[in-house]
Amino acid sequence: MQLTRALSLLLPLVATVSASCIHGTTFHRRSSNVPVADYSFTGPTGPLKWATLKPEYALCATGKRQSPINIDSTISVAQRTVVASFPNVADAEFANLGNTLEVVVDGTTTFGQKAYTLKQYHFHTPSEHRIAEEYYPLELHMVHQAADESLLVIALMFELTEDNSSFDLLTATVEDIETIAVPGTTTETGSLDFDELESIINTASFRTYVGSLTTPPCKQGVRFLIKDGTLPINVATYKRIKSIIKFNARYTQNALGQNNLLA
Repeated sequence: MQLTRALSLLLPLVATVSASCIHGTTFHRRSSNVPVADYSFTGPTGPLKWATLKPEYALCATGKRQSPINIDSTISVAQRTVVASFPNVADAEFANLGNTLEVVVDGTTTFGQKAYTLKQYHFHTPSEHRIAEEYYPLELHMVHQAADESLLVIALMFELTEDNSSFDLLTATVEDIETIAVPGTTTETGSLDFDELESIINTASFRTYVGSLTTPPCKQGVRFLIKDGTLPINVATYKRIKSIIKFNARYTQNALGQNNLLA
């Protein structure tokens, strides 16, 4: 009850935010226009200055549970069951938000006894989280929201392959990626078959912690499930994604509970 009340008080603030990792949730509802981020990942609007851009971005500097972090032995293995169910679709909206590329899809993930609705998935390159200090070429975030408005993000790491193999869902997602090179534009994905991803998530091991959005407003209380192991991406697909997104990874934050370096 207290969490729901706190989130409702925060809603008027985050509703003014431009494109962010919570796009499509109750904290940043969709409109007929594609939002374009008012922040970046470098220079005077980059992470070192996010907290100065708007009052509602203050947590980017003062929060003590900020993401991304380095995933090491201090981060717990998820003990509760993760069950994913994502319907296959003929196509989905694929948009360039300026800070990332986002796919609008539906589905449900149950963690423990709590159900979360999938709102969208988007990309970060290079990866934002590091695993035992190692970063990866690409990280995919599947953003979910529960009925009580709490947020859950499934994070999947992608590694470059030597045999040119690539995850089929990823290949289908970026089928027409070149048509959304300009922020604010949209296209459609190819046919998205989630069967393989469902099976992977439903049998995988995850590390879990409660952190924050990795983009403004850096809202805290976000449950992350970070899958152990990687999924494949070939060089050609990675270069296509990277050429559009450029660089959109927030730098690694302090250990959970520590003062933010910017404070």
